[in-house]
Amino acid sequence: MALPMKCFYRVCGFLSSSQLPSHVICRNNATLSGQKDASPRRIFSGIQPTGIPHIGNYLGALQQWVQLQEEGHHVIYSVVDMHSITVPQDPDQLRENIYDMTACLLACGIDPDKSILFQQSSVSQHAELAWILGCKATMARLKHLPQWKVKSGPKEEGGVGLFTYPILQAADILLYKATHVPIGVDQVQHLQLAQDLATTFNYHYGQYFPQPTAILGETKKVQSLRKPDSKMSKSEADPRSRIDLTDSPEVIREKLKKAVTDSTSAVTYDPDTRPGVSNLVRIHSACTGLSCEEICRQNEGIETAKYKFVVADAVVAKLDPIRTEILRLQNDRSFLDSVLRQGARKARDIAEKTYSDVKKLVGFS
Repeated sequence: MALPMKCFYRVCGFLSSSQLPSHVICRNNATLSGQKDASPRRIFSGIQPTGIPHIGNYLGALQQWVQLQEEGHHVIYSVVDMHSITVPQDPDQLRENIYDMTACLLACGIDPDKSILFQQSSVSQHAELAWILGCKATMARLKHLPQWKVKSGPKEEGGVGLFTYPILQAADILLYKATHVPIGVDQVQHLQLAQDLATTFNYHYGQYFPQPTAILGETKKVQSLRKPDSKMSKSEADPRSRIDLTDSPEVIREKLKKAVTDSTSAVTYDPDTRPGVSNLVRIHSACTGLSCEEICRQNEGIETAKYKFVVADAVVAKLDPIRTEILRLQNDRSFLDSVLRQGARKARDIAEKTYSDVKKLVGFS
């Protein structure tokens, strides 16, 4: 499920440092090596293969994945194809999306020699552990999780997979005995479920699973270019609402040129009253490393229409090398297959050991 040095919660106005839950850390408040417990450091995160990632995915998650990798942590990243079928998928398109997502992750900087990168469905123990954990979860708890409430609608008409996928998500994490999980703020409650299931399992069968801690990214959330009050999303029908990692420089410039702002021409940062312009400033900040205050100061006197071209230049400079590498990797299926096979072998080595232990603890063997 990233970068200027401020905690995601605080820059988005959610919580102060003292209000953060105990299972959440901010990248600028704590380092992983500074925490003390008996479990070895291991990081797990996954991303669904639902199309080409957009700039919000990159700045909010994938860039952080690379940072964690380069810091030398034991990192495991998965293309979580099993999660993607909680909504209808065309099989041929899903196969393409798995390759595309793998190419995107590699182009963004995930190194299969430093990280484990694999396809979730290649490791059967994810589903097997999910069943055992599901037997310890309650329907009442799952009904209160945000994804079910949002996606099932007022009549709760979603499928069983949508209802239970947070349990599979918990299994993804616990199967590798992950100690830290990079997530967005919208996934905090799902991480809490994984924590609770680990606690419940340990209570019944003895201390085995570590308590996973959430790592919240430092980049402020990226909003839709067409509806700046809403988060940028791959599911939004209007392609002008987002910047995909494979967009050409010309397309990026055109999308930013037509980004919704307001009638005030000055470049200022005020998310409450000027969400459109503030979104552009956030994107500019994340692409350059400059603070929002520095950007507004540097662009004082520039009209918003001209400022969009400045933002476009910064975005193109950041994304065009990634785009070029994605396009190259998309034409090398044999290499992508080899990366996923290698990653699945490494992931399976860990998963088989964990599930063998779990079977003995539960009484299956």
